[in-house]
Amino acid sequence: MSDGGFKILLVEDEEVVRSGLRDNLECEGYEVLACSDGLQGLDRAREERPDLIILDVMMPGMDGLEVCRQLRADGMHIPIIMLTAKCAEVDKVVGLEIGADDYLTKPFGMRELFARVKALLRRSSRKSEQPSETEEEALSRLSFSDVIVDFESYRAQRAGSDIVLSAKEFELLRCLSSKPDIPFTRDQLLDHVWGYNNYPTTRTVDNFIARLRQKVEPIPDTPRHILTVHGVGYKFVHGEGG
Repeated sequence: MSDGGFKILLVEDEEVVRSGLRDNLECEGYEVLACSDGLQGLDRAREERPDLIILDVMMPGMDGLEVCRQLRADGMHIPIIMLTAKCAEVDKVVGLEIGADDYLTKPFGMRELFARVKALLRRSSRKSEQPSETEEEALSRLSFSDVIVDFESYRAQRAGSDIVLSAKEFELLRCLSSKPDIPFTRDQLLDHVWGYNNYPTTRTVDNFIARLRQKVEPIPDTPRHILTVHGVGYKFVHGEGG
């Protein structure tokens, strides 16, 4: 089986882990660039523009979270899978909030890693396909109430002031607003936004919805635009002023 044509940047400070991951990924047909520290990984990501990054969190010097944060600040939306020995939900949430696309806790199986790599690469490839002019216009901008969202530049404003949304919050809002008034299940949102089913649990969607409401809803506790459909999931409506 070959996945040739895709370039993966692997940033992992443990030599045994790095070597094992590199060998397994190369056996799958990927071109692998391997780095042993965060600063080197950041430089290689900027220079090489890989198709996907596998990034260890716990590294001396510049850790994986800071690498991810700086890449997203650069406007780079390369898929990132974070690797860590930590298992607390709060650590996963931090990684996702700063723009990581996926999260694997050590130890993990190679088949699970391959499945997630392939899912993210498929999703990234689909996003790179050029839609028709009408579809592109529909996907690029959203306006509701006093909120304006530009999905192309990843900028958002509320009442004329900038608001900070994470990459996943932008994608979640884009997905919901792509079909106004149509409910999405949590599993559908996980698949569309995170790129595969059931990661890490459907509570991830609930947590992101709650944070998104805090940023864009006039009254977050009584949302007018991002609505819960009990027994189903969530939907977006323009509501008053949309």
